[in-house]
Order: sequence, then C-alpha cells, then structure tokens
Amino acid sequence: MSAIPIVVTDGFTLNPGDNPWAQIEELGALTVYERTSAAELVPRCRGAEVLIVNKTPVNRDCLLRLPRLRFITVTATGFDCVDIEAAGRRGIPVANVPTYGTDSVAQYVFAAILHVWHNIADHDRWVKNGEWGRQPDWSFWKTPLIELRGKILGIVGFGRIGRRVGELAHAFGMGVMACDTLRRSEPGYSPFSWAGLEELFAMSDVVSIHCPLTAENREFINRSLIGRMKPTALLINASRGQLVHEQDLAEALNLGIISGAVLDVVSEEPIRPDNPLLTARNLLLTPHLAWATREARQRLMGTTVENLRAFLEGRPRNVVNRHCLGTAA
Repeated sequence: MSAIPIVVTDGFTLNPGDNPWAQIEELGALTVYERTSAAELVPRCRGAEVLIVNKTPVNRDCLLRLPRLRFITVTATGFDCVDIEAAGRRGIPVANVPTYGTDSVAQYVFAAILHVWHNIADHDRWVKNGEWGRQPDWSFWKTPLIELRGKILGIVGFGRIGRRVGELAHAFGMGVMACDTLRRSEPGYSPFSWAGLEELFAMSDVVSIHCPLTAENREFINRSLIGRMKPTALLINASRGQLVHEQDLAEALNLGIISGAVLDVVSEEPIRPDNPLLTARNLLLTPHLAWATREARQRLMGTTVENLRAFLEGRPRNVVNRHCLGTAA
C-alpha cells in the first residue's frame, strides 16, 4: 500500500529548524512548504489526502478543487482559516490543537506587566549611557515603579489561558476579576469575582484579553470601553488583533486616557505600515510570539501527530466540525 500523501502548507512558524517533522514523516509521504500563497494552494495540494495548515486560508472553492482530500488538521487552536462547514459537507473532518500554549501565553502576559511596571530595559540603557553615574544618590529611577500585590487584573475570556493567567496573578498577590459568556466553576483562590465587561474595564488596573474572535465581538474594545478604564490602567492583548478598534486605542494612548498597552496581535499580520498603532504613545508591540516558545511548539507538533495518527486509525479526535460532517451541500 502506498503512503498517504500529506502536505504542510505553511510550516515555518511551527518548525523554523528546531522542531522536526520526523514523526509525521513516519505516517505518510510528507511534503512541507514553509509558506503557501492563495494562488499556490491548489496546485501544491491537488494530490494531497491530508492537509496540515496553520494560517493558510482553505475556503470552499479550494476544497472543491481538492478531490482527494480526506482530512485537515490545523496546527493551532483557532481554525477560522478553514471553511469547516464546507469541509464537513464533503465529509472531511477538520481537527485542531485545543491546548498547547497555555503556559507560554500566560507567561507572556506577566512578562509584559513586569516589563512595563519596572521598565528594566530602559533603566539598563540609562545606566549604560552614564545617567546613574551622574546622579548624587545611590538609587535612581526615571519611571514609576509599580508593585503587583493589591492590584486588580481583569481577564476577558476565562478559558484555559485566562485561568492560568489568573493563577499567576493570584501568586503575585493580585485580585482577579473575570468576564466570560460561560461562567464555569470559580477558581479556588481569593479574591476572585465575576464581572460584566464594563465593570471589569472600569475596576481593573490591568485588563488582559483571552477570548476568541467572533462576529459579535469584533472591535469590541473601542473608544467607549477604553474610556471606562482608569487613567493608570494597562491593556494587554495576546488573543486576536481584530478584537481591538485600533484607531480608537491609538487615540486613547496618544491622549493619555490610559497609561499604556502591550499588544502581541494586530488586525492584519504582518502589521501594515499604515497601522495607527505604530505611532501610538506608550505602546509595546510584539510580532505574535506569545505562543511560540519551543516547548509550546513541541506540544503543538506532538498533538498534530496524534491527530493524524488517530485519523489514520479511523478514530479522528479534536474534530471541530462533527456537527456538519456528511451533511448535504
């Protein structure tokens, strides 16, 4: 029996050279592309029975032009790059990786808070530029230094990542407020409280966003909601860029309505040169890297291998479109 043809459409971010494809190679005839454009997708994948995708759009038209395709596994938790309804109508299961970067993203949130509230990098630069040496005092700082204990961290989206962020906040002595459409069990620490969105934004010293993007919440972080925040508050988004109205946030930062923001995601990635956030004051931008520790990418690769193995054994797992598999077109 010939090996099943497997195509990876955009493998570079998962494996830039330190996270081998060896286990997937054992399961079929593997072809890996570092990146694939929309025009290249069908020609490259026409013979594939399995697609492994990260951000490559696989829409209804593409699916209709890939007659041999039997399975898609997405190397991410979010699967909006694939038309799962169209895939389901063709009987193609689409799997994802429900959890892999929980600790890495939570760690990023606190790296951001600690960076802003202690400003270690700038103080290092000022020391090396000679500013400390010119001071009459033994201790020297140029920006406010803020202690986490007693501050309130508001978490929008209290799933796996949000809950881990809450645990770290509690370890630092922070109070935690959470907003989620589905209020599951409360965590075992205190102080903790559920809150509505407006209350959370108004009460928190830090707001951290950890919710999925939906049609209903696109750009919900807008002028009105930001205007409810404390002028000393910090906004962190390591979720989806489209959750933020970027012009509104840029204006709020430039006007000093809030003290600062740290964003790992923007509405269009890579960031466009005309994005208003690039010139906003008191804003740190990172290039969608919160998820990308080597440990997280290794977990992601491992679950992708298990997704593929399970499909080949006739028991697909982590399938996100079971509700529409085999339904009429």
